[in-house]
Amino acid sequence: MRTAQLRRLLVGLSLFATAAVGVTSCGDKYGDAGTHDPARTAERARQVSDAWEGSAAARVWREGYFPLGDPVQLPEGAFHNDADKQAYQSQNFEIRGSLPGAPPEKEEIRWRGGGSLAVPVVSARAAYEQIGGGSGAAGPGPRLTVTGAKLGEMTIHTSRGTATVPAWHFTIKGYDSPLKRVAVVASKLPKPPVKPVPDLTDDLWELAGLDTVSRDGRTVVLRAHHGSCDDGPGVDVLESADNVVFSAWIRNPSDGPCTSDMRMKKVTVKLDRPVGDRMLLDAFTGRPVPYEGSPWSRSSSWS
Repeated sequence: MRTAQLRRLLVGLSLFATAAVGVTSCGDKYGDAGTHDPARTAERARQVSDAWEGSAAARVWREGYFPLGDPVQLPEGAFHNDADKQAYQSQNFEIRGSLPGAPPEKEEIRWRGGGSLAVPVVSARAAYEQIGGGSGAAGPGPRLTVTGAKLGEMTIHTSRGTATVPAWHFTIKGYDSPLKRVAVVASKLPKPPVKPVPDLTDDLWELAGLDTVSRDGRTVVLRAHHGSCDDGPGVDVLESADNVVFSAWIRNPSDGPCTSDMRMKKVTVKLDRPVGDRMLLDAFTGRPVPYEGSPWSRSSSWS
């Protein structure tokens, strides 16, 4: 696929995901890299790394709450059957009973590595709508029934490591444990200390997002773009004591005729040492890699 075609698709957000898993490392271990120049991507990665290190934006990032994990934790044993799974995936919920009224004005987020932050709490109704309940009655087809809710806690991976955060615990009919949904919103994003690359090239692409970080912090799974006429995405990595910069690129892109679709592929990156409290940065955007689907991934406050 030609770069111009891919650029138009990305800007238009015509993203069609395919389920696939790749494993990558860095440097010449990628194999045949086509037009990819590791030196050029390394230069950009170093620019991004140096710009963030010790910056005011980095201080804001480390002092705030920026989730890097799924804000929903399913009940144990979910799902009992395909109908329940379909109901969750289609976000078809209904309430039988009532939800709690106004929550406490603020509750604390507590990090496993130390430190806490008092943050506003959203209402049970707002959290219910975020998991797909909406404000009206359930639609046709399988549905999950919420019979009540109470304010509790759950753990989630954040930019500062694992944290215990306030969460609404929704009682789901037929399940012994609750469905949990984070009850707080992310902090206001800082202004990045470096500008994005002005244009996409075969050398450097914007990452689609962060998928998972392993329990030991040594393995990061990312979502990367690619087309239908190439050998998939590659991701270079530059590690420093302060941050980790990922540079996504296209392997062996074709300049010949090609279908105009875009795909995403999971790329697994092995790090030399655990992520810890280091920032995970995208070389193309010059910004932290967003968790896929996080509310701040394309926030206007980045501008």
